[in-house]
Amino acid sequence: MRLFARSRDALADRVVWQCASLLLSYPDTDRLHVAAELLEYADGAAGQRLRRTAAALSAMSPMQAAQQYVETFDLHRRATLYLTYWTAGDTRNRGQAMLAFVQAYRDAGAVPPVGEAPDHLAVVLEFAATTDAERGRRLLAAHRTPLEVVHRALHDTGSPYAAALAAVLTTLPPASEEEIRRARRLAADGPAAEAVGLAPFTLTVPPRRAPEGV
Repeated sequence: MRLFARSRDALADRVVWQCASLLLSYPDTDRLHVAAELLEYADGAAGQRLRRTAAALSAMSPMQAAQQYVETFDLHRRATLYLTYWTAGDTRNRGQAMLAFVQAYRDAGAVPPVGEAPDHLAVVLEFAATTDAERGRRLLAAHRTPLEVVHRALHDTGSPYAAALAAVLTTLPPASEEEIRRARRLAADGPAAEAVGLAPFTLTVPPRRAPEGV
């Protein structure tokens, strides 16, 4: 009975992760349609939060959704979805931190992504949902502090994406007191920076190009 409950919970988390991955990717109509279909299987508080994000995005025109995505995630570091930025900052250690994600994908028998950085939250969520739930959960749990910081930044600006981040957080172990303190420090001070020998952040991980006219 207990094993069945754990299996059911793992499946529910996979649904949340896949929906969140689609909603936190660069928006397009096909992704929103797939997310809407998956949301029929998303229950509880996480499902309600994902539906809020999906409804808000569906109410926008494709151009509006694309513009908001770029403005939210690509033009402001405070809400970036590239997780190594939060753990390594603009330092030489960031490349090594990215390799840890690549190695996790390879250990699970998956091919690292080609069109997106391996540490992008949408990539990690899709990996956890479709390839290796346990390795994916460990990657997400190890970056709970950055996820808390990004969620707070999105919440403070009234972004519809905040609900999707909140849904992801419900699938992870509760934050410890130390994690809460780290999140507060990170939100206040930002990640580490190293000015010498580094390209600017937007050149190291360039934002996606918005469609013409956006």
